[in-house]
Amino acid sequence: MKLGGRIIAILLVFSLTIVLTKAEVITLTPETFSDKVKEKDTAWFVKFCVPWCKHCKKLGNLWEELGNAMEGDDEIEIGEVDCGKSRDVCTKVEIHSYPTFKLFYNGEEVSKYQGKRDVESLKTFVVEETEKAAEKSQLEDKEL
Repeated sequence: MKLGGRIIAILLVFSLTIVLTKAEVITLTPETFSDKVKEKDTAWFVKFCVPWCKHCKKLGNLWEELGNAMEGDDEIEIGEVDCGKSRDVCTKVEIHSYPTFKLFYNGEEVSKYQGKRDVESLKTFVVEETEKAAEKSQLEDKEL
């Protein structure tokens, strides 16, 4: 294989890696947000941002890295909302600053994340809060 062919092959592999990495974070819109966060027995950890926010830009690939770290956990989904494009969603869930990270379970807002901005801290938070929300939901179901 000539050098040009190798470069093209490397670029294709790199491009596929980027596409697969991005797939772990689901972009939510006004059309999809409510239905997705209402999914039964599923937690949605959602980042609310706008493209012009310097704090959002500073996050870099953190959210995608979290999405990859959570891959395989069927009860937890990682989502994002662009509040510049989806103002109605952000108004409805009371987003007043960026970035904001909120956890939803069975359609209800469970908690707002305000801790360190690294994958391990975010993952620990979402797993622990999802377990609490699931236990609470099970107790409520038994009471019915």
